[in-house]
Formats: sequence, C-alpha cells, structure tokens
Amino acid sequence: MTTPIEHLRSFAHVDVLRRARTGMPEIIYAASKTTDQVIAIADHMLAANGRVLISRPTADMVERCLTTYADMTITRSTADRMLTVARVPIDHTQLGGVVGIIAAGTSDLPVADEAAMVCTELGCQVERVTDVGVAGLHRLFAPLTRLLEIPVDVIIVAAGMDGALPSVVTGLVDVPVIGLPAAVGYGHGAAGEAALGTMLQSCAPGIAVVNIDNGVGAGAMAARIATKAAQARARGTHK
Repeated sequence: MTTPIEHLRSFAHVDVLRRARTGMPEIIYAASKTTDQVIAIADHMLAANGRVLISRPTADMVERCLTTYADMTITRSTADRMLTVARVPIDHTQLGGVVGIIAAGTSDLPVADEAAMVCTELGCQVERVTDVGVAGLHRLFAPLTRLLEIPVDVIIVAAGMDGALPSVVTGLVDVPVIGLPAAVGYGHGAAGEAALGTMLQSCAPGIAVVNIDNGVGAGAMAARIATKAAQARARGTHK
C-alpha cells in the first residue's frame, strides 16, 4: 500500500502522492545529490507511480539511468537538463490544455525544453516556437499568430541576454504570459541577471516571472493554468 510519505534509508522522505494532492509530481533535483541517491529515489518513485522526472542530472547520472532503466522509456531534453524515465505511459485522460513555449534564441532552448517536459508530463499539449528574439522581431509575428489561432491557454517565453521578448509578447496577446529568464549573456548583467531585471520591470500587464533558469517552475505554473482552462471548457461543453 502506498503511503503519502515513504522513508528511503537516511537521506529521503519521498512524497509519492504529491501529484494526487497537488497535480504536480515530485521531481528529483539531482544537482546536489550523488548518483546513488538519485537512482535510489528514482527506483522508489518508479515502483510507486511508474514515472519519474529528474532535473539537472550530471553526465554520470544520465549514463546510470540509461543502463539501469534500459527496459523503460527515457526522454532527454536539450543538454540533458531534464530526464524522464517511464515504466507506464502518460495518462492522457486528464484535460491538460495547450501551452505555447517560445524560446527567444537557440541558447534558451535548455530551459525552454525543461518547461516543455514538465507540461507534457502533466498532460498538456505543447506548441513550440524557437529563435524569434527581438534582434529580428519580424520573425515573431507569424508563429505567434499560429499560437493564438490554435488557441493556446498560456505562453511561456524563455529569454536570456536582454530578456525583452516576454514583455513584447505580453503586449500582443490576451492570454497569460510567463517570463522565463535564461542564464545567457556576459559582462554587466550576465548569467540571466539582466533578463530577470527586465522581465520584473515590464510595463506590459499580464506577465508573471519565475527565477533564472527555473524551467520547472514555469512549466508547472503554465500547466496549472492550461489544465484549469481545459477543465472550464469541458464543463461548458457538457452543460
């Protein structure tokens, strides 16, 4: 029988029922853990839920997962920023909604992919747009129009350097926008600091901002918004 919190040796209390409680599964943050700890926690979560997400694994962790879970489905994001190991398929009976994800530049793809994997795991349809930053703003309009015609329920905009694109998008759309600053850039305001500052100072109402490189947080918030929008549509359809 699965209990809400399962004790794992001396280093983890695994919250295996978090998704049932909050809609968001526990994600293993691997960056400050050992490979053995990550594998032990992943084993426990796979036994309980059949799926596990691992954020920021090291190269050694990725290789161990590929070996240990060779008989399961493994999905890797750009630069292996996130890993999904699955013994069972995603439950698509949930109404996940539609999330648009825009990466201002190719350098922003790792965090954008991290957000996309979270949204997909939560049953959302993800629509992607890449390399439409403000240095060539004319590239934005056709794909943004496509997103609105789908229509998407929420848009994540990942941007480093000046971080200006989320404000631009917010001024053009009628859906919530989540700004995702990426640790891209150099010199003054490097490592995402300038991007975060720009997004927080946006004069376009309707934008919310997560921390630098927080693709997990952006994906989780977008998925919640999209899921609630989809549920509302379903209720309206069945009246």
